[in-house]
Amino acid sequence: MPPGWPARIRAADAGELTPPVPKPSATVVLLRDTAGDAGPEAYLLRRRTSMAFAAGMYAYPGGGVDRRDAEAELGWAGPGPRAWAERLGVDAATAQAVVCAAVRETFEEAGVLLAGRDADSVAEPRDWSAERAALEAHELSFADFLRDHGLLLRSDLLAGWARWITPAFEERRYDTWFFVAALPSGQDAAREVGEADRVAWLTPAEAVRGYHEGRFGMLPPTVTVLRELLPVRSAAEALGVAAGRSLEPVLGRAEVRGERLTVRWPGYDELTIDGTFPEGRTG
Repeated sequence: MPPGWPARIRAADAGELTPPVPKPSATVVLLRDTAGDAGPEAYLLRRRTSMAFAAGMYAYPGGGVDRRDAEAELGWAGPGPRAWAERLGVDAATAQAVVCAAVRETFEEAGVLLAGRDADSVAEPRDWSAERAALEAHELSFADFLRDHGLLLRSDLLAGWARWITPAFEERRYDTWFFVAALPSGQDAAREVGEADRVAWLTPAEAVRGYHEGRFGMLPPTVTVLRELLPVRSAAEALGVAAGRSLEPVLGRAEVRGERLTVRWPGYDELTIDGTFPEGRTG
């Protein structure tokens, strides 16, 4: 159990902790096909140890929603905000902002642009470093970026996979939609990322094995999505499987019984964390 959890769990159980409101966010499991029958590889970033949240953990490209995207007029190809609202379980404006966040963060962090000049194309590779930096610094909105370069957001290149909400006792909380996407033909993902000290393409089997061996630290949603991708044999298959998946939120809950603390994620018994933590012990 992470060192800060016991004290916060006890405080929440005693009614002494006001849970932070989860921030809407999006993350994308970028997949590329491999030769043979190993299945697709997923693009993972190891977050720097200086990061305030999930330091040292492997994660997918992602980040918070930019509220400017909710009402922005922008070029769009594929299912529109109303269709995504029904899929994501939110209103159309929020759905637009979440899908924009997924595409924008994949571009900012991985350099992969899920956009094209029309509904049947994707942007050709080029040096986007200045634009990515401006977006990350919030000096440029994603709508303005697309407009300036005559691009349409390709929402059809995304598929919703899951939705996880950070437990109420956490100091930083996120309401995160997980998407899957195939690496567009002709594009490549960044080998260096500012918020990461390592990037890696790993099959779900390799990543899950590394997690169990203690080589790859991951938060529960990250490793769970990888486990769910184990049977998938191609990126296209992953997008097809995603269409039939539920996006009901998954929320971890803590139980306090004397000195025993248990954190459970309903429907995911393999993630249960259980231990004895006497009062005053922080981890």
